[in-house]
Amino acid sequence: MRLLVSLTALALVLPAPARAYEASITRDDWGIAHVKGHSDADAVFGMVYAQAEDDFNRIEMNYLTNLGRLAEAEGEGAVWSDLRQRLFIDPADLQRQYAASPLWLKTLMQAWAAGLNQYLADHPEVHPKVLTRFEPWMALSFSEGSIGGDIENVPLSQLEAFYTGKQIALTLNEQPGAYREPAGSNGFAIGPSHSKSGHPLLLINPHTSFFFRSEMQVQSDMGLNAYGAATWGQFFIYQGFNEQAGWMHTSSSVDNVDEFAETVVKQGDGSLAYRYGKEVRPVKQTPITLAVRKADGSTGQRTFTTYSTHHGPIVREADGKWIAFALMNTPVASLQQSFLRTKVHSIAEFRKVAALRANSSNNTVFADNKGEFALFLPQFMPIRPARFNYTKPVDGSDPASDWKGQTPMSAFPQVVNPRNGWVMNVNDGPWWAAGKDSPKRTAYPRYFDSQGPQPRTEHAVRVLGAQPLFTLDSLISAAYDPWLPSFQTLIPRLAKANAASPDPKRTEAIALLQRWDCKWSLSSVETTLAVNYGEALWAIAEKDPGLKLFPGVPQWMASAATDQQQLAALDTAMARLTADYGTWQVPWGEINRYQRNDGAIQQTFDDAKPSMPVMFASANWGSLAAFGARRYPGTRRYYGTYGNSFVAAVEFGPKVRARAVTAGGESGNPASPHFGDQVGRYATGNLRPVYFYPEDLKGHVEGVKVVKGR
Repeated sequence: MRLLVSLTALALVLPAPARAYEASITRDDWGIAHVKGHSDADAVFGMVYAQAEDDFNRIEMNYLTNLGRLAEAEGEGAVWSDLRQRLFIDPADLQRQYAASPLWLKTLMQAWAAGLNQYLADHPEVHPKVLTRFEPWMALSFSEGSIGGDIENVPLSQLEAFYTGKQIALTLNEQPGAYREPAGSNGFAIGPSHSKSGHPLLLINPHTSFFFRSEMQVQSDMGLNAYGAATWGQFFIYQGFNEQAGWMHTSSSVDNVDEFAETVVKQGDGSLAYRYGKEVRPVKQTPITLAVRKADGSTGQRTFTTYSTHHGPIVREADGKWIAFALMNTPVASLQQSFLRTKVHSIAEFRKVAALRANSSNNTVFADNKGEFALFLPQFMPIRPARFNYTKPVDGSDPASDWKGQTPMSAFPQVVNPRNGWVMNVNDGPWWAAGKDSPKRTAYPRYFDSQGPQPRTEHAVRVLGAQPLFTLDSLISAAYDPWLPSFQTLIPRLAKANAASPDPKRTEAIALLQRWDCKWSLSSVETTLAVNYGEALWAIAEKDPGLKLFPGVPQWMASAATDQQQLAALDTAMARLTADYGTWQVPWGEINRYQRNDGAIQQTFDDAKPSMPVMFASANWGSLAAFGARRYPGTRRYYGTYGNSFVAAVEFGPKVRARAVTAGGESGNPASPHFGDQVGRYATGNLRPVYFYPEDLKGHVEGVKVVKGR
């Protein structure tokens, strides 16, 4: 018996034998990887191996960012990003959570690390910046696939100000009214009554920074068969479909992160405490040491004493109060939900997975082959007392302001199989999701929608309501409808302002805009003029003191801009175009371009190098197909970096049928034929057939390899 006890104890100490993994990677003629493994773990192993083949750099950079280790590669400029991450992500805590994870999830994390490590072993020519070996627990640092998690709500400038004691202004990008491409996506689901074939349809149209995700298919003999977009380095399809159902995530407008203003006092012994009701509680102090790359390539360290209360870490100071930031932080449950979602086949199964309540930032547009279609909001929603305004820091010393548990999912606004025959979300609230069959905003707390309608809201409702019966082709056409609804409001106001103060220099331009149908096209001079006008007026809005009275710049532009401001913006736009091109009459395709010169994450654009004209425009003006482009130092042209990335349209019949396109190409290697082989299709919205079944792949296979490892 003693020997048995000793052997048992030894088994608990010794690591488990390394598992053997094997997966096949079939590349189609677009370079898309179709990965197959016997088990889910084998499939995960092959999945991340294939991603690393396409762009290991982006995988490593994602994990350096999410582990709070970016400064080890990029130096001082990344210190505050790392510190923000480490306030919420503690490597030692992640290791403890990994050890306590469900066995099936732990097995997948082990396969994930094995796949990346095997890739590095097989490719000694690849030199990681920092991460020469991946550990399974690291997968928990990046457990859901959206482009920016809740942590990014913490402004880095104010974090730096607090932990250095300096006065630092918000950067331009941190200011609420700053001109930037809207973060988010479009999701449309068409029910059987609105579909010509009687089969549900789904549009998957994420708006992200370009090349943010890998398009792939991953299969196992354990029921996994998912196709779509996987964020680099993650082992689940984030936006995509399986044989029976599809899911499209859009950045949500719910407000489920909060700031608490803490009253901090110094105790007689010099320690710090904060008031909470009648109590005085100690402020928790935690040292965080960051490794930082020096200019000479060596590594130094910076150590910060950080502070937190029961509400969360302290991230800034305002009006003499320390501000604690509260958000969802459940990496194990988040990773479970992200993977399990790829295997759901019905709304009932989706709801079972959603019961983990570990999605805080994404709406989900859903469709399945049973004829079901729906919009679901993030399942993490704290209950807050109505008497507090949580859009601003609330009094953390008042226990009544604390979260009161979680809102039951039955109390959420949901749109399931509405009578109108379609649902949509374009990063707005659910109040427009199904036209007249949408939930009523007045029936729910205001934190279920913090932004109101988007410029794309009216556009989406119009295109979905205009078509009695959709096909896959007409759904794609709707996704690329060229209307820019913002200018339908702005141009009449501009013309009225000009009529009150006419100037012959503007006559031709005003007349041209008045005749315009507010639709983009490559040959459209009006689109170029309108976009430049809109950007110039936006710049005026950012400096207008009256902007704070409006929900955002679009509302100010549509109702508050004075005649003088509107005319000044048009003059600025015409002068800028004339200075750049010798005339203000420039076709949109001449100025609006796609360019990718190398595999760098941050591109350097050059007018002298080849580029491709792109017909669609910024979502700021209501374009459903989004292309966030601007001038760069030394360029006259606009170059896009954000917007439409992976796009897919799916029909759920007896067999799934789909078409898709990825921005540029699947590979991040400029020497690969798949670095830019989809540019023409991307720029024109010409989606290619998806090879989902083995018979679809026949005649389209570029190569097959088997990868093995431990």
